[in-house]
Amino acid sequence: MFEHRRIQHCRRCGARVEYRVPEGDNRERAVCTACGEIHYENPINVVGTVPVWGELVLLCRRNIEPRYGLWTLPAGFLELGESTADGARRETVEEAGANIELGALFTVLNVVRVGQLHLFYLARMLDTGLAPGPETIEARLFREDDLPWDRIAFRTVRQTLEHYFADRRAGRFDVHVGDVG
Repeated sequence: MFEHRRIQHCRRCGARVEYRVPEGDNRERAVCTACGEIHYENPINVVGTVPVWGELVLLCRRNIEPRYGLWTLPAGFLELGESTADGARRETVEEAGANIELGALFTVLNVVRVGQLHLFYLARMLDTGLAPGPETIEARLFREDDLPWDRIAFRTVRQTLEHYFADRRAGRFDVHVGDVG
């Protein structure tokens, strides 16, 4: 079971919170001891793309922790005020400087142990111009056989890439939903 208690003070009045099951609820929540405000903690959404140029897939080498120096698809945290599609586009521009046409939602992967939901969209690169941002050491296009499989940063990225190449070989792309331990 996911155990992550990070709220200590009420965001409304600043008093201490305690974790308990509020009346009418079925699980523990952070409840303010002064004003009674209930603070809900929900999974963090990570959004990204599988950018392709013909037979090539774009990967970014991370310039930040966690997993500094390893390869990933362009992805990051969804911001307030943006849709998952908008966030995936933004992250692709921020991390790789890639000009893309966003396609269909491709993978929805639950990472319950860290309270995250990862959503990756298919994307077609409109050109090969790249301008990696500060979170990326380098951005490169790879053929399936040349992918640095032993240096992929995250299991969600590995699973997404495995699904992508399997679907490409099958000649059709499905939405893949699953859990990553």
